[in-house]
Amino acid sequence: MPLDQSFIGRAYPPSPAYEVGREKIREFALAIGETNPVHFDPEVARGLGHEDVIAPPTFAVVLSLKVNDVIVSDPELGLDYGRVVHGDQSFVHHRPIRAGDVLSTVLHVDNITSRMGNDLLALRAEITDAEGAPVTTAKSTLVVRGEGA
Repeated sequence: MPLDQSFIGRAYPPSPAYEVGREKIREFALAIGETNPVHFDPEVARGLGHEDVIAPPTFAVVLSLKVNDVIVSDPELGLDYGRVVHGDQSFVHHRPIRAGDVLSTVLHVDNITSRMGNDLLALRAEITDAEGAPVTTAKSTLVVRGEGA
């Protein structure tokens, strides 16, 4: 059954605050094989003009995937997560994510389309800091495989 088109334009309430810690940045950087000291050493980061260590650019996926759970578990949409494949991901960074940030994310449903029996769910996660200033816009596409796919 195709996804409900009335979800296009829907925005979910802001996520609970997520405090970015140095250790989370370090763990993420090591997990992706990042070695730049700006992710590990506060003095190096400060020497480059940052307030503290900064996260690798793809760290924003931690927050965007977390809010994707909201729509995946929305019973009104009726999405079968067992049929979902992550189709695409992109980021527009308004500033680096850094240790000490307290971030919130609002999930938007930008589009729902159907192609070759599959539904494509275009999502946008707007990540903001504690003052509401934009930090990162993360866009993703979830592909919901059709019954015969």
